[in-house]
Amino acid sequence: MPTNKHEALYNEACNYLTGGLSRNTVYRYPHPIYAAKASGCYVTDMEGVERIDFANNMAALIHGHAHPTIVEAVIEQLQKGTAYTTGTVPEIELAKHLNSRQNAFEIMRFVNSGTEAVMAMMKASRAYTGKPKIAKAEGAYHGTSNFAEVSQAPNPDNWGDIDSPNSVAHVHGTPQGLLDNVVIFPFNDIKRTLAILDRHAKDIACVMLDPVPHRVGLCRADDAYIEALYHWTRKNNALLVFDEVVTFRVSYGGGQESYKVKPDMTALGKIIGGGFPVGALCGREDVMKVLDPRQPKIPFPHSGTFSANPITMTAGLTAMKLFDREAVKKLNALTDIAVKQIREAIKLSGVPASVTGAGSMFRIHLRPNPPTTYREAYRTPDRLALIQELLDYMLYEEKIMFINTLSCMLSTAITQKEVDRLSEGFYRALLNKKDKIMALQKNTY
Repeated sequence: MPTNKHEALYNEACNYLTGGLSRNTVYRYPHPIYAAKASGCYVTDMEGVERIDFANNMAALIHGHAHPTIVEAVIEQLQKGTAYTTGTVPEIELAKHLNSRQNAFEIMRFVNSGTEAVMAMMKASRAYTGKPKIAKAEGAYHGTSNFAEVSQAPNPDNWGDIDSPNSVAHVHGTPQGLLDNVVIFPFNDIKRTLAILDRHAKDIACVMLDPVPHRVGLCRADDAYIEALYHWTRKNNALLVFDEVVTFRVSYGGGQESYKVKPDMTALGKIIGGGFPVGALCGREDVMKVLDPRQPKIPFPHSGTFSANPITMTAGLTAMKLFDREAVKKLNALTDIAVKQIREAIKLSGVPASVTGAGSMFRIHLRPNPPTTYREAYRTPDRLALIQELLDYMLYEEKIMFINTLSCMLSTAITQKEVDRLSEGFYRALLNKKDKIMALQKNTY
């Protein structure tokens, strides 16, 4: 017999959903928890337990849950309809607003997810250049489309030499021909990256980069690295494209705001939807023209049933207007305090650990020095198991939700009160797992 409502729900779900769910990221042994309601930075589960949310639906909720202004705007639009086979005013207004935040977004097209935005960006790159290959950083997550997921999670047994990393399939049965059209390079390593790109120069349509790649280690791309990639793409008739699905929250104009050079195209998602499914492809007008239906022959025909639906566009516009320069500054400052307090908790615990991040996001690593590459950030099975123990301790004992990489993505609903609970709770978690962490460190370093 089930011991709680979550177990009962999961047992029922397994009869109707593969593995009992529709996204693996919410699974935890022996069963996931189920939300009953949420408001601000708190989520209440079906057993009535309230938790502080530092995951915010995988970085998608910049204002937390059920923000009243967003809710009001969505209800108003809902009464007018959810989707039409016509254009809508909210689509134009959100595009205008995003363009005002970043001049590199000369023109754009909305889709329904970050995965879809990245996929469209790669296809647009091929359509514009006429070349077949995509180059991406080893370990970087760019969604679940075929080309984007290559070498998303390589391991020491298959990642190959650092001077020529293998293109590793993420899904069983991936065709070799697809792998052959994805070039893998080491993040933030100018010399090796340029040498690898040079070997494929005549075939590369775009060099794709997340400026603060979460899976690589949540380390910011160096200015010199970005500029080197920019100049290489100018020289070799390729495009520099950014995946800012997660990192657009880093500053008012996204992660690219701090660089001297700008990408040719950018994929957006998550926070720009105000809590609803969304994606966007933005960039140079001449490049984006490959999607323009006004041409006699369209290089990249593109559409989508729910793309730019007025519910998402309304919620997104409301959310982004609320996330103005002052809100960005305030949230980033609070995140800096959170990181400082987490580092103090690490120091007081005596456990070797480090923190990386940018803007309103950070990631904790169970290693004394912060990683700078995917291979340094790679989590062995025993390290993964220990991270899961820490996550479970925080979830069940401290009532705090993390992203499963031991990362936090803050929302504007979070205050100093919640940050204090986070650092105090993580200090207790480190003490609780100290012996295991120290043993792991001893065997690793």
